[in-house]
Amino acid sequence: MATITFYEKPGCANNTRQKKLLMAAAHHVIAKSILIETWTEQSLRPFFGSLPVKDWFNYSAPNIKYGEIDPNAQSEDQALALMLNNPLLIRRPLMHIDDVFIAGFDQELLDHWIGLKTFDTTTDLESCQKTHLKSECNHE
Repeated sequence: MATITFYEKPGCANNTRQKKLLMAAAHHVIAKSILIETWTEQSLRPFFGSLPVKDWFNYSAPNIKYGEIDPNAQSEDQALALMLNNPLLIRRPLMHIDDVFIAGFDQELLDHWIGLKTFDTTTDLESCQKTHLKSECNHE
């Protein structure tokens, strides 16, 4: 059993499904709001590890969907500054497990590392499925 600090957008249906999968595998999930966390460059950067900067972003965030921000055109410093100003831009969930930091929900990776009882193969657990509803997932 792992203890997972799970940074989510409260009310996001995918984050809810992700937490349920983790809890079904007997992991202890400590859910925190990614939106109200006091992020700094030093606290946020470890979650992205060696991922390319473009993979740090939540592509369902309104600023990206409407072409106001191009994740492919950002340096590390620019990306972090944007995310500190607007946490909706951060790829979710962010997870801290032991001394490891992860951005996004890769079921296969998590199963190999901490174990999952089941996989949710019916749903894309990272992309927002309800982008037309402002109250869901990645919207304001």
